[in-house]
Amino acid sequence: MRILLLCLVFISQYSSANFDWSNYSKLLTKYTAIAEVSGIHSNLVDYQGFGQDPLYPALLERLALFDSTALTDNEKLAFYINAYNLLAIKLVIDHKPKKSIRDIGSWFSPVWQKPAGVLAGKTISLDTIEHKILRKMKEPRIHFALVCASLSCPNLRTEAYDSQTIDRQLDEQTKLFLADKNKGISIQGNTVYISKIFNWFSEDFTQDKSEQGVLKFIAQYNIEVGRFSRYKTLDYNWQLNRQ
Repeated sequence: MRILLLCLVFISQYSSANFDWSNYSKLLTKYTAIAEVSGIHSNLVDYQGFGQDPLYPALLERLALFDSTALTDNEKLAFYINAYNLLAIKLVIDHKPKKSIRDIGSWFSPVWQKPAGVLAGKTISLDTIEHKILRKMKEPRIHFALVCASLSCPNLRTEAYDSQTIDRQLDEQTKLFLADKNKGISIQGNTVYISKIFNWFSEDFTQDKSEQGVLKFIAQYNIEVGRFSRYKTLDYNWQLNRQ
C-alpha cells in the first residue's frame, strides 16, 4: 500500500494540473534581453548562462517525465509551444553552433529533424512538435510564438505560455511580430513586404494558399494591408539570437 501511494504521488507531480512552467519563466526573464543586431530588434538569449543555471536541468528532467496525454486543448497548445522553444534553446546549448541553429544539421539531416529532447520518456524533434502536434491544432498564431533561435523569428516572451491566458498571449505575439517592419510587415510605397513565415505556412493562414488569402489574414491586424493583392517577402536572417 505504501509503495502504491508513493507511485501515485510521483505520478501526480507530473500531471497536467501540476506541471509548473514558472522556472522556465524565471530563466527567460533572467537570460534574455532586447537588443539590436544586424538592424533587427530581438529578444537575445544568454545561452551560456541559461545552460549553467541549476533551474535548467531540473526543468528538462520534469519535461522528460511529463505525460501530456490528458491535456486539454489550451493546455496542450501552451505546453507544446513552451516545449518547442525550450528545446530549441537546448539544441543551441548542446551543440554551440557559431552562426546559426541550422549549422547543427545539414542539407540531408536538418536540425529540425534531429533529436531535440525527451518528452514523456520519448525522444522528440522540433519538427515533430511543430508539424505533427501544433500545426494540427489549426491555430495559425503559433507561428508568432515558436522561436527557432534566429534573429528573424518572433521574439521570445519573457514568460511561459499558460493555458489560462494563451489566447491573449498569442494575440499579443501576433500584433508585436506584425508591427515589426524588419520581421513582420513593411509597407514601402505600393509594395508590402511580409515575413517568409507566411510563405512557408500559407495553408495555415488561408485555405486556398493564395497571396490574397494571406493578406486578408494579416489585414485583421493591420487594416492598411487590405489594399494589397500581392506581396513580396522580407529577407530571413538565420543568425543566432545570441547575446
